Amino acid sequence: MVKNLVALLTRFIPRTLLQRVAHLGLQSISWLYSGSMLEDPIDGRRYRKMLPYGRVRPRPNALAPHSLSLERHRALWIYFKEFSNFFEKPARMLHMAPEYCFIKRFRALSNLDYVTGDLDSPWADHHFDVHRIPFEDASFDFVMANHLMEHVDDDRTVLNEFFRVLKPGGWGVLQVPIDWTNPNTEEDRSITDPSELERLYWQRDHLRLYGYEDYPSRLKQAGFSVEVVDMQALLGLDRYNRYALGGERWVFVVRK
Repeated sequence: MVKNLVALLTRFIPRTLLQRVAHLGLQSISWLYSGSMLEDPIDGRRYRKMLPYGRVRPRPNALAPHSLSLERHRALWIYFKEFSNFFEKPARMLHMAPEYCFIKRFRALSNLDYVTGDLDSPWADHHFDVHRIPFEDASFDFVMANHLMEHVDDDRTVLNEFFRVLKPGGWGVLQVPIDWTNPNTEEDRSITDPSELERLYWQRDHLRLYGYEDYPSRLKQAGFSVEVVDMQALLGLDRYNRYALGGERWVFVVRK
């Protein structure tokens, strides 16, 4: 029942409305999921299980009900904390489509000059079209955008914009949904029917589904050097499963 409810809410309730109210409802029931099997590394809370999440194919143990973290957020938090200098090195950061689980925590870091942007999110400091980022060249030391590229009209233009505003020597993470059974990105802009987009690309508001070889190639074509980090290899299977990282095994780290 919970799985079906989550699927309905994420499919048909506008994203901006969910962003305003979802945390209130989920945090009020988080105690129902308390336990010791799983752990959210972002806030240290432990659960007997997590909530399912996904529009077409809900994933078990995907959503931590208190922080609202998903697999990709937990994977990135661990990568930042244990395998990078993200929490120590002074940096100006551009965070596009900022996520609830990160915003207050990143804003509280004394080493970050933290800038958030989105087209319409109520959580963002600046509202703009990511195809035309309104900042000067080489403005940021770090850029992050998670599960954004599959939504944009022209992903190559957006990647070029991220490269433009990143300083030489800067880095970032740009996570996307990947079809690990297909090396090629599937994209047909003549398809406009929401049901067909959902069938082919996993959500009604997705415009493409990236392939496992093509996505790193697109990052490189924008000018980035790319490192594909295997989180399961770094953490070991036991920790990987304890943090409920699911299918978010690979982190795409880009550098300029």
